[in-house]
Amino acid sequence: MAEHLRVDRYGDFWLTDAIRPSQDRKVTPTQGFRVETYRDAKAGFKVPVLAASVSREKLFDVFLDLLDPLGEMVDVVLETSHESDGSNHRDLFREQIDLPIMKSYCCDFEDLLLHDGCTGLAALSASGPMEVQFDEHKLLVVYAADMRPFIEILNGHDIRRDDKMKLITEGEHLHSTDPRYRDEFDQFCYRLGVGEPVETHSW
Repeated sequence: MAEHLRVDRYGDFWLTDAIRPSQDRKVTPTQGFRVETYRDAKAGFKVPVLAASVSREKLFDVFLDLLDPLGEMVDVVLETSHESDGSNHRDLFREQIDLPIMKSYCCDFEDLLLHDGCTGLAALSASGPMEVQFDEHKLLVVYAADMRPFIEILNGHDIRRDDKMKLITEGEHLHSTDPRYRDEFDQFCYRLGVGEPVETHSW
């Protein structure tokens, strides 16, 4: 197992320290994105959803670029599973922050966002129903009625669409963290000014 956890490259794809596929490797990490439709039968709506798997050397830059179509003002949700058994997480919320300021804070905590398997972030447009997630699995997920600006950004980074690709979340996988990331997460919360948990998810 220790040898398996040290493997961070699968062909041209470079994983962050946050996540590893299981030893059976039913899903091999690869770069690309796919577009599907998210349907909520209970609420009676559907929305396109884009999920991208991006190699480590490009991941943070792509995340920052995907934020641009959201507009100048966003709401932010920080996600943490630091104090859980891994089956649930807490969401901490901040309304109305200027996008350039939020980006600056993210740059200050780039290492945390890339390499902590217990930290995730979502940015929601204040001007319309659009959301960009940088989740605990280090996948980039976009919800938007018009995916064209997001697809253009991904293509600009030479990340290609493959609607048949498998994501690391679709197989057994392992999250990784480090005690120092708990303190860094608290500092990130303070910098962003996030509030009390808005909800707790169990997946």
